Amino acid sequence: MRRELERRVQRLDALVRDLEALPDDARGRAVEAFRALLELHGDGLARLVEVAGPEVTARLADDAEVGGLLLLHGLHPVPFDQRVQRALDGVRPYLGTHGGGVEVLDASDGVVRLRLEGTCHGCPSSNVTLQHAIERAILEGAPDVVEIRVEGVVEPAPAGFVPLAAIGREALACPTELRS
Repeated sequence: MRRELERRVQRLDALVRDLEALPDDARGRAVEAFRALLELHGDGLARLVEVAGPEVTARLADDAEVGGLLLLHGLHPVPFDQRVQRALDGVRPYLGTHGGGVEVLDASDGVVRLRLEGTCHGCPSSNVTLQHAIERAILEGAPDVVEIRVEGVVEPAPAGFVPLAAIGREALACPTELRS
């Protein structure tokens, strides 16, 4: 099912690119037709959500494909900030095994502001942790995120550069590097 959805999304992307290549008047009419179709589907989906009620809608929202449609039409029952928190709750145990954590400073209007905590804050491995665990979790739980801003991320040093602190015992302070 997931592969079929991905295939359909790729097909839709290709069709949109084809539409972009049309002359202005034809492209404008195609976009107008597409919007009208989306509005029609959105109205039907809104009615379905109304008939289903909050309990069924919440279960439907947990499904990746249906949840995505609810987001597209502004009908998702779980607010953005709660979806971000829920996504991070799933990654916190992993961060905890490395002596770190993450705090949501703000999640609104599609922007998520985070602070890395514990040994993740200022750790040279924080950039990798952010990309592989935190960002992925947030994007899966809240695909409508526009931007993720993080305090405590250390940019990787240029290749061949060894920070002076890495030569002494201070380098042993980051459990994420020890367990990697």
